[in-house]
Amino acid sequence: MKTTPFILALLLSASLSKAQNVPQVSYFPLQDVKLLDSPFLQAQQTDLHYILALNPDRLLAPFLREAGLTPKAPSYTNWENTGLDGHIGGHYLSALSMMYAATGDTAIYNRLNYMLDELYRAQQAVGTGFIGGTPGSLQLWKEIKAGNIRAGGFDLNGKWVPLYNIHKTYAGLRDAYLYTGSDQARRMLIAFTDWMIDITSGLSDQQIQDMLRSEHSGLNETFADVAAITGDKKYLELARRFSHKIILDPLIKDKDRLTGMHANTQIPKVIGYKRIAELSQDDKNWNHAEEWDHAARFFWNTVVNNRSVCIGGNSVREHFHPADNFTSMINDVQGPETCNTYNMLRLTKMLYQNSHNPCNINEPDPNYINYYERALYNHILASQEPDKGGFVYFTPMRPGHYRVYSQPETSMWCCVGSGLENHTKYGEFIYAHQKDTLYVNLFIPSQLNWKEQGVILTQETRFPDDNKVTLRIDKASKKQRTLMIRIPEWANQSSNYSISINGKKETFPTKKGNQYLPLSRKWKKGDVITFNLPMKVTIEQIPDKKDYYAFLYGPIVLAASTGTEHLDGLYADDSRGGHIAHGKQIPLQEVPMLIGAPNSICKDLHKEKGNRIAFRYNGDVYPAQGKALELVPFFRLHNSRYAIYFRQTSEERFKAIQEEMATAERETAELANQTIDLIFPGEQQPESDHAIQYEQAETGTDKDRHFRRAKGWFGYQLKVKEEASRLLITIRKDDRNKMAILLNNEKLAVKPTISEADKGGFITLSYALPQKLNTGNCPIRFIPDGTEWTPAIYEVRLLK
Repeated sequence: MKTTPFILALLLSASLSKAQNVPQVSYFPLQDVKLLDSPFLQAQQTDLHYILALNPDRLLAPFLREAGLTPKAPSYTNWENTGLDGHIGGHYLSALSMMYAATGDTAIYNRLNYMLDELYRAQQAVGTGFIGGTPGSLQLWKEIKAGNIRAGGFDLNGKWVPLYNIHKTYAGLRDAYLYTGSDQARRMLIAFTDWMIDITSGLSDQQIQDMLRSEHSGLNETFADVAAITGDKKYLELARRFSHKIILDPLIKDKDRLTGMHANTQIPKVIGYKRIAELSQDDKNWNHAEEWDHAARFFWNTVVNNRSVCIGGNSVREHFHPADNFTSMINDVQGPETCNTYNMLRLTKMLYQNSHNPCNINEPDPNYINYYERALYNHILASQEPDKGGFVYFTPMRPGHYRVYSQPETSMWCCVGSGLENHTKYGEFIYAHQKDTLYVNLFIPSQLNWKEQGVILTQETRFPDDNKVTLRIDKASKKQRTLMIRIPEWANQSSNYSISINGKKETFPTKKGNQYLPLSRKWKKGDVITFNLPMKVTIEQIPDKKDYYAFLYGPIVLAASTGTEHLDGLYADDSRGGHIAHGKQIPLQEVPMLIGAPNSICKDLHKEKGNRIAFRYNGDVYPAQGKALELVPFFRLHNSRYAIYFRQTSEERFKAIQEEMATAERETAELANQTIDLIFPGEQQPESDHAIQYEQAETGTDKDRHFRRAKGWFGYQLKVKEEASRLLITIRKDDRNKMAILLNNEKLAVKPTISEADKGGFITLSYALPQKLNTGNCPIRFIPDGTEWTPAIYEVRLLK
């Protein structure tokens, strides 16, 4: 089998000058870390089959079409033929590249080369270096180059996030070069980046910042990577110009302005800030490296410590909710988005590399690994259905709900693209090294070939089902080396820690918190290091300190199955909202609730016998289960409703809470049952689902609610599935602006009834419809009526 060079080191340590600082620690190429039998190896192999099940000609169709060439097959449906055409093709390049590096599979390698050849054909046909699948691409970029920029949060010149879209192709070409050594990918990447320099060369910095209001993913990072690959500073300057200052500036000043923002729009920008900082440390003409690095770390700390739930994920309906109020996380079915955690892990890996342990400045900070491990097991690994390989978009934290899985022929969401990549690279962070020191970060069965040092190390473990870990030296030259074994906070339960080396027990003093245990000696072939990771059950309160708790066993989140009824759309079709679990919402008061004091709950959880983790909860639960509540690792619980967070209450408060929950659930259910269609203006998916159009309009947030308003107009296509009788519009009580509503191209002349203002100061305008709406799509448009602006509109709801 042909072996291609793996040159990820270029990305990690390439310099623009000889003075470039070397990262504190380095990572191993994926090809040097072989996964052994474990859930991670199973996930990798399942992903490999999913990757090969995709038809490359269907993924290539948008690129060939936009280049004026005849596609060999029709485009996939779903997001791939509704405006985001081609975005999966870029992810596919990355996934193929990393999967080949990790496995050496020749079918994967051949598929990658075919994709590159066809994309090169498209690039040559256009003749400018451009590669893309957005419908009407060439005209779009002609307008941008001329300075005609009309940017919204999720559109640019009327197209669905084309900057975000082409970023996937940039990243795919970069990864094809870095992970497989493809010179063809390198040449295509440079030509594509030169095209962007040409497009933006006549634009002012202000115009580019205006353009960056549209979601653009991590373009600043990929442009910085091109600078590292080529050594040419012009690409680093392009990366700086593509860094969104509205997000960056508050972070530099330690200000959290994230509430209401689309979460995964921001995380890739921050990855770019960090990457630019790495490459700019010794640039005498640019002195912002330290503050950009600080901004990235502040962002990470804010999101991880204040805005993430127990599985390591964040956001509701794709947006950051208030850090002090997680109510929507519990109530809504659109919980943490997998793409967010995909990007948070990329940021974590970057920050760890040149971090400093607070207890020892010469070591990297193991606290980054604590988050990485938590999110890897409980969100990323859990986001793939282990048998069919489907990927998850939203992981609801709402107790009693369920996840939806993708299918290769129907589902082309962003979380499918990042999902294709997630399960290829489990070997990237298990180990790291610095000179003669090897860091063992994660406890995943694997074999490391440390070629530079002539060392082969095998890690064997059944973690988390068994707490024993064995490290075996299978090859080593006679040289002093240090093994740094991570002792996680969850396993550090005393002031001393014991490790067995070749059968001889040695005890080391430890401190509280995450740390490394150094073992330094001349290791030789046949040496065996054995240690245990003692785990216990803990409970973790939801971050806003409401009465919801999750169970963890070490770093592993435990969950209970709550039934398999009404799993509507469990395997997604190709509908626009197929990634959302639209099935029946179980009333929260009917989901298991823990009765008792928080500090006593863990005492009632007992581990069951067997080869796999399982626990039985023998405490008081409502409603009565008929049998004890059973909890298993969440990453193993699939095709089922589940509960991760459990409401906790005392016996005295139980009845009152039950009645409060029942009342709230009943009101919500009644409104939901009457609703035919619902739009949340200002949010990406609801607006794109309803074909948003506008002139002179803007979006914003207020009290964790999104809105849109206009000087010109804005409108949608309502989805009328059955006869409608009423239209509800939510606005602020104190908004004095007026509007005209055109429904089905006719002005709505009836006067609305007005509800009392709720606690947030919002009111609902209720319009009785004067005529029947035909089934299908019905246009609705909002226009100012004698005022400069329309009111800010927060919700549009059509009722039966």
